[in-house]
Amino acid sequence: MPILTKEQFENLAKFDNNPCVSIFIPTQRAGKDVLEEKDKINLKSQWKKATEELKAMGYPQEKIDKIGKPIEGLLDDRDFWRHQSDGLALFLADGFSEKFTLPVNFETFNYVADHFYLKPLVPMFNGDGRFFLLHLQMDDVKLYEATRYSIGEVEVADLVPDRLEDRVGYDFEDKNQKHKTQRNSIGVNPGGTSTQHGYEPATRDDKNEILRFFRAVDKGIYEILHKENVPLVVACQDAYFPIYKEASRYKNLYPQVVPGNPEADYDNMFDLHAAALDTLEPHFRKEKEEKMKEFKELNPSRTSTRISEIIPAIYEGKVDTLFLQNREDIWGDYNEKMASVDVHEERRNGSISLMNLAAKKVIEQNGKVYLIENEFMPDKNAKMNAVYRY
Repeated sequence: MPILTKEQFENLAKFDNNPCVSIFIPTQRAGKDVLEEKDKINLKSQWKKATEELKAMGYPQEKIDKIGKPIEGLLDDRDFWRHQSDGLALFLADGFSEKFTLPVNFETFNYVADHFYLKPLVPMFNGDGRFFLLHLQMDDVKLYEATRYSIGEVEVADLVPDRLEDRVGYDFEDKNQKHKTQRNSIGVNPGGTSTQHGYEPATRDDKNEILRFFRAVDKGIYEILHKENVPLVVACQDAYFPIYKEASRYKNLYPQVVPGNPEADYDNMFDLHAAALDTLEPHFRKEKEEKMKEFKELNPSRTSTRISEIIPAIYEGKVDTLFLQNREDIWGDYNEKMASVDVHEERRNGSISLMNLAAKKVIEQNGKVYLIENEFMPDKNAKMNAVYRY
């Protein structure tokens, strides 16, 4: 399962309470900063700032202490801080708390309002970042569901054979013992000969039995994925991939293999996930670039850079794609009944993040949201660009 699900995101987006506290901090996976507890210090600092804002808003200390109680527990949990990813997101309210350890390098930030601040999370739900990763070895098969920001194992034990011998018989292991090291190093190429200097050539029978095994694997994988429309990328030795391509029926099998040996070259699924993302980068980049090209080439009636137009259009369900300038925000207020937007020059009491409002709503409507650095925005003169559905 993903680290943060769409359902969890939507529940946070709909949460309505006064006050709600959102805190984001970057975290360290290991090293000196973990030993020196810099992440804990950072969280304590952000909670102190949120506390000062809550006091300024008139909330009593008793209520503030109740909201912050989960933070006290985290600060005392040494084991929690030893098992971090790249970012920590905390969402707190009276009687409510959620925390997410995520592979996203957040900017340090806190936000107090009658709703949660979710803008840093929305790229996880663009729709262009989901894929499946198949870890394929002769003695180990695993399937992962992943996004650009998360990875989790899919249970396939009841559908897929664990190892080649389970599919073709144990005599394969005995009669091919002399090729075992060869297969583990790289295996055979599609023509049935070794790709590594110094090993005996593998026989065509080897290739045929590997193909039988891969067809059995594909049968189970296809049962899970046949209704999916996202890439399946395979991590296996280069020489096995052409054989798996021959066996696979999945229409979105990615044409490039994750390089290297998934067992020998990667310490854990997170390292494998990072390598898979590198392999899939052209695929991810293509859709974003197509959307940016669309913005520039569409009739001006199908795009906008005006906040006063974009926010009401989002509430009408018209916005397909939203580009938001990263590390920036737009403060103001929106009157849904009047469909009117009031933009404030700077954040003040009562201001809400119009970027956060827009992003949450577009994601709820299954649109796409991209956080873009200023120099790469389709229109660099505006912090918010939109492409309309109609």
